[in-house]
Amino acid sequence: MRVRAVRSLAATIAWLAMLIVGPAAAQASLPEFTRLVRENSPAVVNISTTQKVDLGTQAIPELPPDHPLRDFFDRFRGEEGAPPEPFDAESLGSGFIISSDGYVLTNYHVVKNADEIVVRLSDRREFIATPVGHDESSDLALLKIKANDLPVVRMGRSSTLEVGEWVLAIGSPFGFEHSATAGIVSAKGRSLPRESYVPFIQTDVAINPGNSGGPLFNLAGEVVGINSQIYSRTGGFMGVSFAIPIELAMDVVEQLKSTGRVTRGWLGVLIQDVTRQLAESFGMNRPAGALVAQVLPNSPAEHAGMRVGDIVVEYDGQEITTSSMLPPLVGRTGIDKEVAVTVLRDGKTRTLKVRIMPLPEEDKPQPAASGKQPSQGQTIKQLGLTVDALESEQQQMLGVDSGVLVTGVIDGPAKDAGIMPGDVISLFNGRRIGSVKDFAKAVADLPKSKSVPVLVHREGSPRFLPLRVPGR
Repeated sequence: MRVRAVRSLAATIAWLAMLIVGPAAAQASLPEFTRLVRENSPAVVNISTTQKVDLGTQAIPELPPDHPLRDFFDRFRGEEGAPPEPFDAESLGSGFIISSDGYVLTNYHVVKNADEIVVRLSDRREFIATPVGHDESSDLALLKIKANDLPVVRMGRSSTLEVGEWVLAIGSPFGFEHSATAGIVSAKGRSLPRESYVPFIQTDVAINPGNSGGPLFNLAGEVVGINSQIYSRTGGFMGVSFAIPIELAMDVVEQLKSTGRVTRGWLGVLIQDVTRQLAESFGMNRPAGALVAQVLPNSPAEHAGMRVGDIVVEYDGQEITTSSMLPPLVGRTGIDKEVAVTVLRDGKTRTLKVRIMPLPEEDKPQPAASGKQPSQGQTIKQLGLTVDALESEQQQMLGVDSGVLVTGVIDGPAKDAGIMPGDVISLFNGRRIGSVKDFAKAVADLPKSKSVPVLVHREGSPRFLPLRVPGR
C-alpha cells in the first residue's frame, strides 16, 4: 500500500510539473522578436510620395442633355463646363537605410512617377529624397537623402534561408509606421507572372499595402529580403507574400550607384516548364529542366549551337529543375562571361559553351499578323485537325522558316493536346515541318500509344504541347 501511495504521489507531482513547465517550455521555444524590432526599427523609414494628377477633359465623358447621368458628371466639370482642377495624389510605402550617408532602398512602384518623395525617420525627422536610379524589372529604387550618421540595417544572405525558418517584417501597412509582423518562409525561388528575373522568397508574414519596400529580417536581425508583393483577391493580406532576395537587390544597388542603370545577362531563348506529359514525350524519366521553345536570332544561344527542343538541365554548374530557375541565373551572369550549359537533346546530354551578352531593350518576338488564311486544307483524321500551307507573309511576321497553319480542330488528340485553329506547327516529334506533305508523313510515322512533342506558334509565342497518339 505504501509503495502504491508513493507511486501515486510521484505521478501526481510529475503531472503538476508538466502543467507548470509545459507552457514555459513551449514559450521558450518560440522566437523572441522584441530586441530585433528595437534594434532595427530606427533604420526603417516611411516613404510618402506626391504626384500631380491632371484629369483634364478626357476623364469625364460628354453625354447627351437627356442622359440620366448628365447632371452627375456636370458637377465635376465645374462652372461652364470647365475641366476639373489638377490635384495631388499621395501614396505611402516603406524603405530602409543601407548606408549612414543617406542611401535608402525601396520598391520602384512606391516612388514611380512621383513629383516629390518624403522620407520620414523613426525620430520624426523628414527629408526630401532624390532618386538615384531604379530598375523596373526587379521593382527596386535607390534614393538619397542629405543626412549623415544615420542608423543602418545589417545585410544577411537569403541563400541560407530554409523553408520553415522564422522571419520578421517592419514597415508601414496602411500608413501605420513601424509595424512589425512575423511568420515563416513558406517557399524559395518562387517565380511570378511578368517577373522573370526575380526568384522571390515566399512567406506567410502579414504584408499589406504600405509594407512595400520594407525589410524582411531573419532571427539574427539581418535583412534577407525586401517585401514587394502580396497575393490577394481582396486587396489585403491572405497568407501569401513575396520578398526580393537581398543579394539581388544589393547587386542592383551597386550598378545604380556606379552607372545609374542595371545590365543583365542574356541567353536569347524562350523557355517553358517541362510537364509530366512533355517529359514523357521527350523520353525523360521525370519532369525537369527548361524546355527551349525558341532560339532568338543572333543571340548567345544561337552562336553556341542551341536548338529548339533542347532541354536545359544545368547552367554554369547549377542544376535546373524548373524553367523559372534559369532567367535569374542568366540575368546575374557577368557580361562576356563564358558559361557551360548542359542540354538534353535526342535523349543524350551535351555541354555547350555560351558567351553571355547584355540583355537587349526588347527581348520579345513580334506577334504574328493574321494575314489571309487559305480557304482549303488537308484533314488529318488520325489527329482530328485540318492544316494548310503557311503563307510567306505569315512566316516573316512570325519569325519562322516553315510550318503548317492549323485551320480546324475537332474532337481528338490534337484538341486534347490544346492545339487551336490559328496555331502554326513548325516542329512535330522532333521533325521540322516544311509543308503539309511533310506534316502528313510525320503523322503517318508516329509510334503507337505514345506522347510526342509538338511545337506550336500562337500569337507570336512558341510553345511545346504534348500530343498523345492513339493506338491503332
